[in-house]
Amino acid sequence: MSTHEFDQPFPLGETNDAFAQYFVGQSYLAPLAGGSVPVSNVSFEPGCRNNWHVHHGTDGGGDQVLLCTAGSGWYQADGEEPVSLEPGSVVRVPAGTKHWHGAKADSWFSHLAFITPGGDVRNEWLEPVDDDVYGSLPTAADDA
Repeated sequence: MSTHEFDQPFPLGETNDAFAQYFVGQSYLAPLAGGSVPVSNVSFEPGCRNNWHVHHGTDGGGDQVLLCTAGSGWYQADGEEPVSLEPGSVVRVPAGTKHWHGAKADSWFSHLAFITPGGDVRNEWLEPVDDDVYGSLPTAADDA
């Protein structure tokens, strides 16, 4: 499936080159709303995922919310089992939680993402998800 065939309710956006070093595969970013709570549509080509990372913040800031809109993907918090994501899935990642998210190996995936505002809100990018671990996860076809 090409980017032109990936049916989703929000724009695909541009290649996410500014953060490419923190992703395996190609991701796309479409800023949708600015202000104190920016919202972006993040799309992942099949097999694309971001590195393990942590969102930090104080005074209520740094929680990340993912609203899944299209395709099939994964979310995993450190020390927990991976969670399959489908359109309509919602994930709240508390500030300070080491985690990753991205597409299943055989599916495009898209989610809206925003981070709660507060003090000292920042990202800490860590190591890539282990290829063998990612490769052992079920695909969208396995779920069908």
